[in-house]
Amino acid sequence: MSKENYDVFQPGTGHPVKMWTHGVPVDDGARAQLANTAQMPFIFKHLAVMPDVHPGIGSTIGSVIPTRGAIIPAAVGVDIGCGMMAVKTTLVASDLPDSLGPLRRAIEKAVPHGRSNNRSGRDSGAWGDVPRAVDASWAALAGGFEHITRKYPKLERTNNRNHLGTLGSGNHFIEVCLDESQSVWFMLHSGSRGVGNAIGNTFIELARADMRRHFINLPDRDLAYLVEGSKHFEDYVFAVEWAQQYARRNRETMMANVLDAARGVIGKPFATEMEAVNCHHNYVQKERHFGEDVLVTRKGAVSAKAGELGIIPGSMGARSYIVRGKGNVESFCSCSHGAGRTMSRTEAKRQFSVEDQRLATQGVECRKDAEVIDEIPMAYKDIDAVMAAQSDLVEIVHTLKQVVCVKG
Repeated sequence: MSKENYDVFQPGTGHPVKMWTHGVPVDDGARAQLANTAQMPFIFKHLAVMPDVHPGIGSTIGSVIPTRGAIIPAAVGVDIGCGMMAVKTTLVASDLPDSLGPLRRAIEKAVPHGRSNNRSGRDSGAWGDVPRAVDASWAALAGGFEHITRKYPKLERTNNRNHLGTLGSGNHFIEVCLDESQSVWFMLHSGSRGVGNAIGNTFIELARADMRRHFINLPDRDLAYLVEGSKHFEDYVFAVEWAQQYARRNRETMMANVLDAARGVIGKPFATEMEAVNCHHNYVQKERHFGEDVLVTRKGAVSAKAGELGIIPGSMGARSYIVRGKGNVESFCSCSHGAGRTMSRTEAKRQFSVEDQRLATQGVECRKDAEVIDEIPMAYKDIDAVMAAQSDLVEIVHTLKQVVCVKG
């Protein structure tokens, strides 16, 4: 690969930062976070930065952080295993009903979504009575969870079993899409829900405590790390792998319920032709790169090994892509996880109105109210520019355009 496909940003005392950001904006806050992360002594080779890069907690979202002998829990984040799943069906556009409102409502009814904080009633984003199919999936996770909670009993008092098969809020979504051949796809975005959040926060605090105990000064306290061989490192590795398994099962359970709901509305029987992918984009795992075994944290990035399928979603009202990895070694075989935000949720709500949201999502059956303005397409980077910037990381297999979107 020629160097021209990425720019190299060299912080004064840190490792190189290779940035696939030609033609897309990168704000100063993101550059500052990259410089801080690049200073960490256990970084392997360089950081790889995807075109959707934007500021996160401690480290930027849209970055690939390879390390030896340490993990930064806040870089993995608190939505551990968050990712995408997409399924192609035997349906075509003409098989969908003329009015898509009933299909959206059926999906909303089948999958708990959003969040309600009323103290007396059930959270709308959790199961009241956990369905039998959800319990069957939880059974495969229960042993690992018991192992974790023996050492960390506070994690028992989380939403765990009753969040399995639920969507969440924020940028999590369920969509019905059409591809370039007018085939119908179902796609969704979610992660490890309440229990993953609790695991992430627990180990972030433990890492910070380790830094204080050993008088380690950091450029940002959210870069607190766990050292291999230390008291909490192996516990974190086990817990994060469990949360990633939970996230994968969460998406599978939701997808089964979405397909069942769709069958109840769409008059024509259909089958699923292929599962495009069920991939994480907030996670850490051991991989081999440049002839060495390293830990790779993808914080808002997707694995893109040669021939590997992945999903890069756009924003509400924008295209999404099923992609095939090119195995680019300089990127640690990675690509972006989406378009990437250009502004905060608060700023989006300040700048845009419900009418702006309505116009930006014309032709999409979705909510068009004040609660989802922070997800307006204009709050995100141009997905076409993002795809052009990473043309040496992935090739486009399918282009999807949503016709139904359910937001948390």
